[in-house]
Amino acid sequence: MLELRNISFAVNADETDKEIIQDISLTIPQDKMIVITGPNGGGKSTLARLIAGIEKPTSGRIFFDGEDITELSITERAKKGIAFAFQQPVRFKGIQVFDLIRIATGRKLSVSDACKYLAEVGLCARDYINREVNASLSGGELKRIEIATVLARSSKLSVFDEPEAGIDLWSFQNLIEVFRGMRKNIAGSSILIISHQERILDIADEIIVLKNGRLVRQGSKDDVLPELLGTADAVPECRVGGVQKGGAAND
Repeated sequence: MLELRNISFAVNADETDKEIIQDISLTIPQDKMIVITGPNGGGKSTLARLIAGIEKPTSGRIFFDGEDITELSITERAKKGIAFAFQQPVRFKGIQVFDLIRIATGRKLSVSDACKYLAEVGLCARDYINREVNASLSGGELKRIEIATVLARSSKLSVFDEPEAGIDLWSFQNLIEVFRGMRKNIAGSSILIISHQERILDIADEIIVLKNGRLVRQGSKDDVLPELLGTADAVPECRVGGVQKGGAAND
């Protein structure tokens, strides 16, 4: 479904090019939940932004369903079927939750249909459908509303950048259940999650490990996760700043 061929990305800092992503080639297959993990600063979120079209690679090509999308914008990629959920969801003062879900679908949507998407992420529709997407919502509520918009879009590839960031333990537990539900209904699509969390890694089909901007491991969850949890040198900082056990990072 998604193929990255020799992708590199560099930024200019102090008149020197610094490579964030270095010659990464990988494939994200259909009908799979893939989790990208690794030490902090390894390039995970940058890779997600390259896939979504927020950043453009310095070199290499990106293919989606066999089509070269390297030069396409985030909007054009969204139309092709790639959805992106930010690490910190955007707040929209004056826009109601119903409006946000309707915009995500790109079509006319009844209130009852919108409520179904909210129910799928564990929110009581009548309490949220007319709420503004503003500061009155908690981080966990915003995350689940954003996931509801992703579900409403029925995207071929859904990318989540550290969805556990900034939420409490209760919200994190609900988030795990949401991803479990998405995993059960994944037919015809794929889910890509950037995460340090063991409980998210544990529901993956495959795990990709990045270190210093390079792909150092890709394989099934059963093969890769024991390595991450069992030895401190499998991925440096795998217990501190790498794979985190238990709940959300700031419980």
